[in-house]
Amino acid sequence: MALAAAVCLCVCAEPRNNFRFAILGDRTGGAQPGVYEQVWREVSLLRPDFVINVGDTIEGGNDATAAAAEWESLRKLWNRYNLPQYFTPGNHDIWSADSRRIYEKATGRPASYGFNYQDAHFTVLDNSGSLNLSDAQMRFLADDLEKNKGRSPKFVLFHQPFWLIPLKFGSGEFPFHELVRKYGVNYVLSGHGHQFVRLERDGIVYIEAGSSGAKLKGEGFERGWFYLHILATVRGAKVEMEVKELDEPMGKGRRFNAEDWEGKRVAN
Repeated sequence: MALAAAVCLCVCAEPRNNFRFAILGDRTGGAQPGVYEQVWREVSLLRPDFVINVGDTIEGGNDATAAAAEWESLRKLWNRYNLPQYFTPGNHDIWSADSRRIYEKATGRPASYGFNYQDAHFTVLDNSGSLNLSDAQMRFLADDLEKNKGRSPKFVLFHQPFWLIPLKFGSGEFPFHELVRKYGVNYVLSGHGHQFVRLERDGIVYIEAGSSGAKLKGEGFERGWFYLHILATVRGAKVEMEVKELDEPMGKGRRFNAEDWEGKRVAN
């Protein structure tokens, strides 16, 4: 009886989390001069425990001239602020076998990987070459979540947000959502569209992070078209995300809790 109680106490205990991390949106897809640099200046003042992005760090597209030199050109900026960094592969980062090899060397990790931070778990997936997640990526995700099912909270990241259409216009029941719901994933983070979007279904928050340097494809702060970074604060099982528009000259410095974003919920 005592053993059973101890096991229950262990399983039900509050996660021992107390950390902050910054989320960066796309840098490229028409990189705008000075924006990414300002993002890093602002993020560095917050002193997060680490930085993670949602893909499209380099412009890419040309095996002969782009990949290695572009990654190397950014290293001086990153070294200036010396913050631990995790990467998500975007379609501008990986477009060929050579660019994949260079990406993995430059970032120090495979294109798909999982990592723990305190009691939280992060799964990074690769849909750089396709809107959807391949069968292999879905298997990787299922295996990674199974191995880390006792961790909380859980975050899944990949670049292209194929979830937008089924959540906005469909029933919301699609294989990826069913899988992350099964394993209690809390947040799904993507990029690609350069627009801030937040949707919620079955307690799972889906976010398209917006632009941290990429060209804005539309206009209007209220529609999610602004340059930003996001600060996630994790305390126990609770996650709070503050979205920060860049200060002048790239923005007006507006900030808000992601939960307060208008149109945040998808009707059940």
